[in-house]
Amino acid sequence: MIFYFSGTGNSLYIAKNIAKQNNETLISIAAVMNSKDGCYEYNLEDNEIIGFVYPIYAWAPPKMVLKFIKRLKLVNYKNNYIFTVATCGENIGNTIKVIDECLKKNNLYLKSGFSIQMPSNYIIMGDVDTKEVEQKKLLVAEDTLKRINKVIKLREEDIYQIEKGTMPGILTSIINPLFNKFAVNTKKFYASDKCTGCGVCESTCNCQTIKLQEKPVWSNKCTQCLACINLCPTKAIQYGKKTEYKGRYKNPKISLDEMKII
Repeated sequence: MIFYFSGTGNSLYIAKNIAKQNNETLISIAAVMNSKDGCYEYNLEDNEIIGFVYPIYAWAPPKMVLKFIKRLKLVNYKNNYIFTVATCGENIGNTIKVIDECLKKNNLYLKSGFSIQMPSNYIIMGDVDTKEVEQKKLLVAEDTLKRINKVIKLREEDIYQIEKGTMPGILTSIINPLFNKFAVNTKKFYASDKCTGCGVCESTCNCQTIKLQEKPVWSNKCTQCLACINLCPTKAIQYGKKTEYKGRYKNPKISLDEMKII
């Protein structure tokens, strides 16, 4: 059983690959969290694996992922093999430690963890990668995935193939709380006259905070996944004055339909 959270398709691609290689079910965390009758209880089969795949937001997992894990109930859990994969532009800080502690509070125990560099999409700060860098990251990711799938198939424990970066404690314990306090909001989002009212932003919003009223309108809830900006087919959605002339990114092997939450 592979639980995933994805903004522009990178983590979904990784989760799909692992699910296929290990004959496991794929479940969208955002879809469950936004469902009115969301079910957080799952029956496990003998020796079934449990995976959590998600992107890094300021060197920690998205808050929605942590909330989901806190509510999760795994029936017939008998010390099953649990792993996590964090996708990132460069490094992940102490993300694995955060996930490990969150799982332990729910009496679940992490066996191994991984990070995978993927093309960048956080255009509020910086820009997308060049096509050359994007293709290189995607090729390297394929090799990394092969190694991860081998570890998972063998149920190997205490394998942590991760890139923490410099001063991971500071990145995760100081910068991430500041990000969640000051950066995770919708105040600067807007749609320009290029908007066609297609509804892609509404259907792919992980928080379901966007409602289409000729043009999209944002409420307060947000994860800063930037699906709305990156997936807009006309580049109509902007964030203040920082994004108009920047690139956009969607994982090339994931379709818009696969990204839809509703």
